[in-house]
Amino acid sequence: MGYHGCVGSVKFDGVLFVAYSNDHSPRHVHGFASETEVIVDLRLDGAVAMSKRNDAIRPPDAKRSDVKKILNVAALHFEELTELWEGTHGKA
Repeated sequence: MGYHGCVGSVKFDGVLFVAYSNDHSPRHVHGFASETEVIVDLRLDGAVAMSKRNDAIRPPDAKRSDVKKILNVAALHFEELTELWEGTHGKA
């Protein structure tokens, strides 16, 4: 993990979502469940997607069920996660 400058976080259904102040576009949050971290893009069309970065899932051998849970919870709370990102970085 090793990020600094944590600005905000919210927790839904056991998944912690974090937006970092020193992060970059595109609009995204980091989702944490169990030992898994997923970088979740918050797309302008209102959908969520796993980031296309090589390190979008940490660890690389994370449980698929944890990854799915993070993405599903992010989709259910898209508006709140968008507000978390935009509160730190402004509108996309």
